[in-house]
Amino acid sequence: MTALFTAPSFVTFTGIDDSTLLPGMLALSARYPVEWGVLLDAAQEGAPLFPLPAVRRALQGAPLRLSAHVCGAAARAIVEGGDPGLDLSGYARIQINHSRSGSSDSEIRNSQLYAARNGVRAALQCQGGFPVDARVDWLYDVSFGTGQRPEVWPAIGARQAFCGYSGGLNPDNVAAVLAHLPLDADTAYWIDMESGVRTGNRFDLAKCEAVCRIVFGSAES
Repeated sequence: MTALFTAPSFVTFTGIDDSTLLPGMLALSARYPVEWGVLLDAAQEGAPLFPLPAVRRALQGAPLRLSAHVCGAAARAIVEGGDPGLDLSGYARIQINHSRSGSSDSEIRNSQLYAARNGVRAALQCQGGFPVDARVDWLYDVSFGTGQRPEVWPAIGARQAFCGYSGGLNPDNVAAVLAHLPLDADTAYWIDMESGVRTGNRFDLAKCEAVCRIVFGSAES
């Protein structure tokens, strides 16, 4: 059956916090374009979603596409022009989760510069239309990991950077949501899921695989 939507460039599954899932992660990554989002916040280390240093090291040493999702004091330091001393080896992107009210020009510049110094690409969140600023990637996110699904999804314009969508996505609704995104057929984008791929407090690879089958179908490699 032909998909009724344009598939994203990749899916980010955020909140991996258990290194015993590595074999399954590697198997899924070999078949589908997946990015694994690792949440970083020293104040929450060891809580669900926020892996301990040993888990992070295991993930960073594996051949996976990883993004560091930086929260708390470290995120604030980055947008203010500081350096929180993060180990970003093994990551391709860094998402700086610092604000629910938008990013100023200086915060965008500081985020881009910090990422460039570490050899990665920066991403920031937005809660309205996607900014026309290609210095960073933009994730539309009004949920912040709570599973809240937006009523309206913004369009991605021709002048905008690489953009993504997040908020209440899960295996049960992802096809319907993608079918209603205001996208041209050739628009590149990504989607991000956090609460939608957990069962209770546990990261659920079966839900990740279900999403991949729905989103990519016969496009698996």
